[in-house]
Amino acid sequence: MKKRNRYTAEFKAKVVLEVLREEQTVNEIAAKYELSPVMVSRWKAEFLERSSMVFEKGSSEVDKIRKEYEAKQENLEKLVGQLTVEVDWLKKKSGLK
Repeated sequence: MKKRNRYTAEFKAKVVLEVLREEQTVNEIAAKYELSPVMVSRWKAEFLERSSMVFEKGSSEVDKIRKEYEAKQENLEKLVGQLTVEVDWLKKKSGLK
C-alpha cells in the first residue's frame, strides 16, 4: 500500500503560481513535480477561491484564534489568582501558616 504524500503550503503555492503563469500546461507541470494533473487543478481552484482572503483586514481566521487564545489565557490567570487566594485563606484558617 502506497503511503499518502503531504505537501507544504509553500510547495502548493509554487506549483499553482507556475500554472497561473501559463508558460507550461497543467499536465506538463504535474509531470515535472510527479503529481496528478487533477490534484494540481484542485490546488489552483482552491488558491483562486481563497485568494481574496489575502486582502481582508481584521476578521481573518488567525485573528479569531488569537483572540480566543488570549481570552482563555485571561480566564486561566483569573482562576489561578482566585485559587491562590482560597488556598491562602484556608491555610490561615487552619493554622498551617
